[in-house]
Amino acid sequence: MGGLFCANGDGESGSAIGEVCKYMRRYKGIGGKVKQAGCWLLIIVLLPYIITVFINGPKVITASKADETMVKIKKNGKMPVEEYCIGVLARDMPADYEKEALNAQAVLIRTEVYRMIQEAGGDGTLPEEAADEFWTEKQMKSAWGMQYAENYRKLKNALEETAGQVLFYKDVLAMTPFFYLSNGYTRDAKEVLGKEEYPYLRIVECPEDEKAQEEIQTVVLTEQDTGTLDVEIQETDSVGYVLKIRVGDNVMSGEEFRNKYRLASSCFTLQQYNGKLMVTTRGAGHGIGMSQYTANEMAKQKKGYRKILKYFFDGTDIKEVTEIIKDV
Repeated sequence: MGGLFCANGDGESGSAIGEVCKYMRRYKGIGGKVKQAGCWLLIIVLLPYIITVFINGPKVITASKADETMVKIKKNGKMPVEEYCIGVLARDMPADYEKEALNAQAVLIRTEVYRMIQEAGGDGTLPEEAADEFWTEKQMKSAWGMQYAENYRKLKNALEETAGQVLFYKDVLAMTPFFYLSNGYTRDAKEVLGKEEYPYLRIVECPEDEKAQEEIQTVVLTEQDTGTLDVEIQETDSVGYVLKIRVGDNVMSGEEFRNKYRLASSCFTLQQYNGKLMVTTRGAGHGIGMSQYTANEMAKQKKGYRKILKYFFDGTDIKEVTEIIKDV
């Protein structure tokens, strides 16, 4: 980032102060002192603004018609849809991820936001729980500290480079789930949801995920935690995620068990050891849609966001949101 003061009389490239200094040096001789005084006055006037930008980073500036859409959130009032999407992106994907991975994530988030808008009747209202799905500026600054300006700029660029782009399947907005890390394969939505309307959410290989440090985790549960050690996996899907599990007389889904005991994934195995239940998980998240870890690895291999989205959502197309959202 450019410095705030002129260095060696030249000023640093890209610095607002540096540009003013260059301007001042053009004027020498008679009358130069008067003009220099005017320039120094200009510096004094602009300095508070320059310092504010230096510390807080730039504000969101949007230009496209899609960017002008406003969303309504019960707890937060109205805000531009792209500003909301930046907050969701900040919450859902590490800011230090590769540019093309962030771009792919931006398209998925925008698609889901417009799906929610459509389902709410098209007036821009989002469900009440949507208020907890994004980070405010205050939360971003708290999480990122001195990296706030740099990280914010990266996420803003991801929204700008994909401005107005959403995923479609045939003539409807696609469902665009994502998660952090698979067990080596993404899941078939038909097996998980029991519906055939999402044929693009199919099994995809993610071999890089198996190399991740967080791939395998272990949690130890006691009888006090579960109420019983009589626990049995009854059904799994074709890639190993638990669909049905029995805990004593209670039968629940793998996702319910995962959420109840705060497991990383519903792909797990059970082993009783010294009167305790050892649960070993693979992956992190529900396993449907895009693996963020693999998306980032693909981006490292110079794959663009369009190729990333095509890999995980084959059969969908990228279209402009302005073609289908009007008068929101």
